Amino acid sequence: MGTVASQRTRLGTVRGAGTVPSLALRMHRLLLLGSLWLLAAPPALSIFQRPTGSPAPPRLQYLLEPLHAAVHTQRGATATLPCVLRALPRNYRVKWSKVEPANYRESVIIITNGLYHKNYGPLSPRVRLRHSHRYDASLTITDVALEDEGRYRCQLVNGLEDESVSLTLHLEGVVFPYQPSNGRYKFNYHEAKRACEQQDSRLATYQQLYKAWTEGLDWCNAGWILDGTVHYPIINSREPCGGRLLLPGVRTYGARDKQKDRFDAFCFTSALQGQVYFIRGHLNFKEAGQACRNHGAAIAKVGQLYSAWKFSQLDRCDGGWLADGSVRYPITTPRERCGGLPDPGVRSFGFPSKELRTYGTYCFTGK
Repeated sequence: MGTVASQRTRLGTVRGAGTVPSLALRMHRLLLLGSLWLLAAPPALSIFQRPTGSPAPPRLQYLLEPLHAAVHTQRGATATLPCVLRALPRNYRVKWSKVEPANYRESVIIITNGLYHKNYGPLSPRVRLRHSHRYDASLTITDVALEDEGRYRCQLVNGLEDESVSLTLHLEGVVFPYQPSNGRYKFNYHEAKRACEQQDSRLATYQQLYKAWTEGLDWCNAGWILDGTVHYPIINSREPCGGRLLLPGVRTYGARDKQKDRFDAFCFTSALQGQVYFIRGHLNFKEAGQACRNHGAAIAKVGQLYSAWKFSQLDRCDGGWLADGSVRYPITTPRERCGGLPDPGVRSFGFPSKELRTYGTYCFTGK
């Protein structure tokens, strides 16, 4: 009997040991079937899940995010920067301001409480609120000027719940390098700024210079830009311009001393509010100015000639005097007998003697 009991015990032990791999095998099969089911399930089941927690609050509670962060325009046009509220909180104000690129300060333009508003600063005569409905706090700028380009902020002032949206106003235009009659690298920052303004333009921003480089501007002389840094754009790497081993790009000298350091300038201009035309003749500089005045016009500035070339496709193979004493001519269709260069551009004969009677003149008349 002891033997039978012993055998039963051993059989029970054997059966007990056999149940462990049996359970493991079943679990393995279930997991395998579950995996195959997940793989075969429609994608929607694995993509759209019910959130387990509270949804994240929107970044903006009262202001609508603008569809486009940039507004493109030209000088002389009317531009609107959108700012629309989704709801009107109690005792709120909306404040528009502009971040000045030269010093990064924020200048207030207009403040409104929905019923009344007040304008501030040099933009004051040319700005208004669009106010097409009671939720609309969009800013309209009339007669857009070169200095209007930049970043603007619409801020809802509402106690502890202040929020804002930023927009950028971009002017379509052209960047050109500029140096005075006495040679390269003569401008400190303030002189470069004044020189551009005297030629119906302003110092370019880095974004404007970079865009000009992507469009083909290749210039080996370094120049000031609006934020006080110095750069030069290179398309074709070459020895005198940093060497052949450096990749094309906008090369930088970084921030320089605005009083002591001297470079050229990169100026920016936009569309003209007028017309540039050519008067043929063999004129010295003084006679050129008089010829324009005889037609009720003024001798054209460098920025005006670049603008006419860019926006009016002015194309002449004749060198003409300009207001700074330089002689230039605009080419939109390159050809052998007009400088021989393969790309469109404004060609320059530099600053010849003002007594020389060889050239005609380019005149400008405003609208």
